[in-house]
Amino acid sequence: IQRAYPVRILNYHEIVNDRFGSASVTISWCPLCGSGMAFSARVNDKPVKFGVSGLLYNSDMLLYDRQTNSLWSQLLHKAISGPLKGNVLKMLPVQHTSWGDWRERYPQTVLLSQDTGFSRDYSRTPYPGYSKLDGVYFPLAYVSRRYHPKEQVAGLEINGHFKAYPFIELNKHEGDVLDNVGGSSLRVVFDQKHGRVQVFSDNGNEIPVVISFWFAWYAFHPDTEVFTAVNKLK
Repeated sequence: IQRAYPVRILNYHEIVNDRFGSASVTISWCPLCGSGMAFSARVNDKPVKFGVSGLLYNSDMLLYDRQTNSLWSQLLHKAISGPLKGNVLKMLPVQHTSWGDWRERYPQTVLLSQDTGFSRDYSRTPYPGYSKLDGVYFPLAYVSRRYHPKEQVAGLEINGHFKAYPFIELNKHEGDVLDNVGGSSLRVVFDQKHGRVQVFSDNGNEIPVVISFWFAWYAFHPDTEVFTAVNKLK
């Protein structure tokens, strides 16, 4: 089963509760953090559905589950208040890429329709120019000036260790990145043309990563490691 969720739709609705066969899955997108994440929508072995609370922490969306009204941090994929506080959602691999790239590799894909039942002009973003601005709309717990706040990064967590792979660094590197994080060997594959990053373990399994703006990743993970690359040979 392959499905695609256009950012132009997610910019307005932010959450899609979906099913892949018998599996409940939630697709979430925070326009302010540029972060798209997919989760297995099961808590305590029961399916849950999520909605947009309208609340933010570190400029990142807080979801709520419709069963208990607990609040969940997207980037922490964890309940931070309510009856389910402390529960963690299982992240699933998701790819951020162009529609042309996805359609070429998965021609049988199902595409989320613009016929959502809401009156929206999906050809226009509700946040024009935001991704280029130096500023962030809301307060942050931690701030780093190491990169432009809206620099895209691929962030991952392995065994309690966090690491970010800024696109500006990946652009300097020739070929795949072979790395070790939290004692685990991994391979980072970067498609510069389509801005797609995938990470694989040494046994070939895909590892879920978070694509987000640098400011958002750092606000939640100020102790993160950062991949840096040597400039490509001329």
